[in-house]
Amino acid sequence: MELRDYIGILRKSWVLIVLLTLVGVGSAATYSIVQTPTYSATSKVFVSTPSTGTTSELAQGNSFSVQRVKTYADLVVTPIVLLPVIAKLELGVPAGELAERITASAPLDTSIIDITVIDIDPVRAANIANETSASLTSVVQEIETPEGEDAVTPVKLTRAQEATVPSVPVAPNVPLNIALGLLVGLALGVGLAVLRETLETRIRNERDVEQITEVPILGGIVFDPKAQDRPLIVHVDPRSPRAESFRTLRTNLQFLDLGRADRSFVVTSSIESEGKSTTGANLAIALADSGARVLLVDADLRRPKIADYMAIDGTVGLTDVLIGHAELQDVLQQWGRGKLFVLPAGRIPPNPSELLGSAKMSHLIAEFNRAFDVVIYDSPPLLPVTDAAVLAKNVGGAIVVVAAGRAHKNHLRAAISALDNVGAAISGIVVTMLPTKGPDAYGYGRYGYGYGYGYGADEEKPGAAKGAKAGTRRNQPAVKVN
Repeated sequence: MELRDYIGILRKSWVLIVLLTLVGVGSAATYSIVQTPTYSATSKVFVSTPSTGTTSELAQGNSFSVQRVKTYADLVVTPIVLLPVIAKLELGVPAGELAERITASAPLDTSIIDITVIDIDPVRAANIANETSASLTSVVQEIETPEGEDAVTPVKLTRAQEATVPSVPVAPNVPLNIALGLLVGLALGVGLAVLRETLETRIRNERDVEQITEVPILGGIVFDPKAQDRPLIVHVDPRSPRAESFRTLRTNLQFLDLGRADRSFVVTSSIESEGKSTTGANLAIALADSGARVLLVDADLRRPKIADYMAIDGTVGLTDVLIGHAELQDVLQQWGRGKLFVLPAGRIPPNPSELLGSAKMSHLIAEFNRAFDVVIYDSPPLLPVTDAAVLAKNVGGAIVVVAAGRAHKNHLRAAISALDNVGAAISGIVVTMLPTKGPDAYGYGRYGYGYGYGYGADEEKPGAAKGAKAGTRRNQPAVKVN
């Protein structure tokens, strides 16, 4: 991923990151509050050797003291030193438990022993440190003194610093705990956001499509919750940003497949409810508004919707022509005042794939290419059935509609593979239902305009409201293809 991908992840998951950061800070603060404060008291013991004062003796004594310091420091936490302390202070704990609260250290190349005691009672911590240093002095003197009446100990321990009662606890360190909680929470939030993004399989924007295929993207259409009520936005509100997006799609379509003599396209999708039917219908209207002679064919012989969207009679149509029960000029209907003609699906047959792949259908495709400037075929999704792949091979070009937030990456890959397997060319991809807010938002704002454009609608429930919206352009008498 690139830097902008990580920035996008942070923008998209900032709520999660902030929440986990606050949880980390809250946990650290709670831990600091419930933890019992502990205090630290330190006494220092100086180790020396008696000498007559000559230089050589002083050097030898100093060397001896430094060598002995490490041994005496280890001696501090032994029972021989701690038992007298426990008895005098009446601590009532075993020597091993007391040893866990005492730390003895000797700074490098010094004759000083630091005895540090950690305890929840500051006074007791100071008393234990002082009594331990006194007990160590006595034990060392007893151990190091040779036998004999006139024997002199070769080493002397002196308390160099008496432990004082601490006023500030050493633990919990509230600022440090909160800082660590903040860092841990922030790291968890960012890590979880990146992991979620890595495991995300849905297509959310055009960039996700570009990472899957090199097929050109013809346009993007934003999600519109009112699209079900007005699917033919190019007719109902031609000046809306959504309608303008379809005109942009129309313009881009003119530059596709320049080597092809026939301008016919199958509009399909990977799965259902991605907006393919409304995309095909609005694109056909936009093409007709530009002066082209356009034919919109409802080739979805399983769940046809074009007749409902265009508010025309769909009882007879393509299937009746294919099986010889009707003539083309009798079922072809002109829509509106322009040069847009609509061929509804007609009755739903038991064998849609066979009809769309028949020689009769190939003959009709050739007739349509001869009689019209542009032909748009609305077809079923690619993954559930093979109808669209069969039709696209005969037509020569397919436009794949991908709904952001609904289609998954493997859906698009499988749809492209289905077309490739039959040798059908993919002319382009249209991304629908793009979000209008957030890091994946799509709109004119990215090009310097002040509004988002496009359309996004679910294809379900093509009820009476759709027909009412399109009713101003009533179907005209059937025309003959010439």
